[in-house]
Amino acid sequence: MTRVATIPLQRTMSGAIQKSQQGLAISQMQLNTRKKAHDYAGLGTDAVRTLSARAMLAQQEAHKSVATRVGTTTDLYAAHLNQVDDSMAKLREQLLTAVGTGDGPGLQEAIEAAFTDFRNAMNAREGGLPLFAGAQTDTDPLKPQTLADTIGLDPADAFANDQVRLSARVGDGIDVEYGVVASDVGPDLIRAFRTLAEAGPIGEKPTDAQKLAMRQAIGELDAGVTDLRAVNGEVGRKQNQIETMGVRAEDRALLLEEVIGSVEDADLGQVAIDIAQRKSILEASYSVFSQLSGLSLANFLR
Repeated sequence: MTRVATIPLQRTMSGAIQKSQQGLAISQMQLNTRKKAHDYAGLGTDAVRTLSARAMLAQQEAHKSVATRVGTTTDLYAAHLNQVDDSMAKLREQLLTAVGTGDGPGLQEAIEAAFTDFRNAMNAREGGLPLFAGAQTDTDPLKPQTLADTIGLDPADAFANDQVRLSARVGDGIDVEYGVVASDVGPDLIRAFRTLAEAGPIGEKPTDAQKLAMRQAIGELDAGVTDLRAVNGEVGRKQNQIETMGVRAEDRALLLEEVIGSVEDADLGQVAIDIAQRKSILEASYSVFSQLSGLSLANFLR
């Protein structure tokens, strides 16, 4: 005998409603998060591609961060070297004027001010650490504190830095040595200041011996500035290289973000369409289920 009942049909409709509810919930989640799935398992075979792209993205962002930090340090190098260059150029001009005119009012103060500029630049710090000291971060790289300290000083003994120069990885397999130490730029400048200091205090009328010392100091300044400008030019070249690598890392990061977005990001237009369709299906399912629930065999047996 065949059994007549509405319960199996109701169970079938209940399962269909639950499936529609699940689909609508997924679409709503995509709308809220703007992502196709809330975990990598939901991406299926694209998960491996996304994970690989994310690892590459992290690497490029690290390169970009390093390039930015190194770029700041090289900017500081260039600023301090330019400061010394300007100060030495002004001192040279004043020495030439004094030698040519035989008058030296204020020249002694100018010499001491130029030495102070040179000392401050060489002992400059970034984040509490000396810029021009190499790996010797516990002491200032330029030892003499006053112009008088240069008297009888061997230029090789004027510096406390070592020869370790800062370097950083700014690209895939690309390491850039960008550090500068005080002894790269200072020996001839120390000689010039020593010559001027040993000539004694220069008054309004320099003596013949002081004029001779000033001529010698001018030559030593020229040699020192030549070395300084060579180092500064190398710093500029490293700045350009680091900036290029930073831009390259940023471009690659943008490309990888697009690759990741194409896999992970939901198409909000399609999501809106899916929500409307699934909502209509769910409402229809509710209507049919309501009608089926009201059916009874007893209604037809009366």
